[in-house]
This record gives sequence, C-alpha cells and structure tokens, in this order.
Amino acid sequence: MTMITSRQNPLVARYRAAARRDEDDVLLLDGVHLVADALAAGVRIEHVAMTTAARENPELHGLLTKLARAGVEMATASTPVMDAISPVKSSSAIVALAARPAATAAAMYGSARALVVVAIDVQDPGNAGAIVRVAEAGGATGVIACGATADPFGWKALRGSMGSALRLPVAFGMTPADAIADARRGGCRVIATVPRGGRPQFDIDLTGRVAILIGGEGHGLAPALVEAADERVTIPMQPPVESLNAAVSTGLIVYEAHRQRTATKTRRHEM
Repeated sequence: MTMITSRQNPLVARYRAAARRDEDDVLLLDGVHLVADALAAGVRIEHVAMTTAARENPELHGLLTKLARAGVEMATASTPVMDAISPVKSSSAIVALAARPAATAAAMYGSARALVVVAIDVQDPGNAGAIVRVAEAGGATGVIACGATADPFGWKALRGSMGSALRLPVAFGMTPADAIADARRGGCRVIATVPRGGRPQFDIDLTGRVAILIGGEGHGLAPALVEAADERVTIPMQPPVESLNAAVSTGLIVYEAHRQRTATKTRRHEM
C-alpha cells in the first residue's frame, strides 16, 4: 500500500476532479458506507485512499480485505491529503474513485410492474439523493434525473441516497421530453404530480407500468409536461400547507404504489 503525503500528487487532482464531476463516468465515494455499498453492488472501484487510522482499524479489516481481493489499488493518505480529497468539512476516513453504474432501459422497464420516478428540475443534491433512496426503498424499478435536476452521482447526492444510486438503475442527462418518450416506449402510463386539481394517489391505479413525474423546488412541473401526462395526481394536504418536499412527494406516491401492488398479490394468492 502506497503512502500519499503531498497535495500535489496526481491522485489528489483525480479525486478533486471526481468531486467536481469533471468526468461523467467517474464517481467520488466519500465514506466507509458508500465504499462498502459500492463493493457489495458490484460497482468497479478504481482506487481507495484512507487514513492511517482507517488502515489500522480492526472493524475495517474485512472491507479492506475484500477490496484487496477485488484488485483495488489502495493508498494511505496523510491528514492534509485527506482534507484535500474528501469534500466534506470533516474529512472522511476512506474515499474512493469508482465507475458510474450503467442504467439500461431493460432494467428500468423490463418488469410488467415497472415503476419509474422521473425527477424534473430538482436542483438540490440532497433532495435528488433522497428521491433515489426512497424510490429504491419503495420498490421503484428506476429513477431518471432530467432537466435541471442535480447530478444523482455527485458526492452530495450519493451521500443523500445512502448507496441507493449504486444499486437502483439511475439515468441522468436526458431532457424531460426524452424521459417521457422513453417511459412510453417502456409501456408506462405517465402520471404528473400537481399541487391541485389532480386525483389523490389513493384513487389512481398504480399497479401497472407507471412513470411518475416529480417537479422541482418552487415551480414544480411545467404546464406542457403536465398536459402531456396521461393522469394528474395531487397529494391531499391539510391547509395551510400547499406543497411538499419533492422527496416526500415521491415517497408518498411510491409507497401507495407498493401498497396497491402488495394488495393485488395478496388477493391473487387468496383466489
């Protein structure tokens, strides 16, 4: 295992470039949790840097052994170097460079009960990450981050998704129109979330192939996107509340879909 003591080391520049997402296919994984999740998910890890304390921590020996068996190049870094390559205020004990997981249409839409979340103009990285996390937790088959949505593979969003973006198919960089077209090619009904005028999620059939459009902070979905949808959903809210966080809205609808699909399976087994 090599030792990095200079902030001028070329590896430091690579880590800083990954934090800025200068290359679309290279991710910065910050922290033990994300590195372990990436390894478990089969994500290709290119390099790992760690503190001396992390290298000597008995609780991390299992993870470091798995990384070594996977052929991952590892290095110990001095405190100033870790401060330079870890983007968080208090630098993490382990950071890594990894390849971005590929998301295919087959993975998103291959199921007869495909449930895809289309996040449009969700600009806060924490919200974008939370959307991916709740989508995976509720059984969605994929997330498309489009328009001005924050990069779900940026380090802040990855921390917000708690590793979900490394497992769930996530696409990034499409226009909203292209995302909707892909959903229709995948056989999905397109459902737009609107603050008022739509039907409650409890009254909409979410058991088939569905793509849910989630609008960003502030203005929500553009009128043209709402008009293009097959159905409009409005989450019931008690006044004076008029809107919900994008990730909260995603969770309420995805879990309603999960409830309906679970209930349908139960009824089938009872017949």
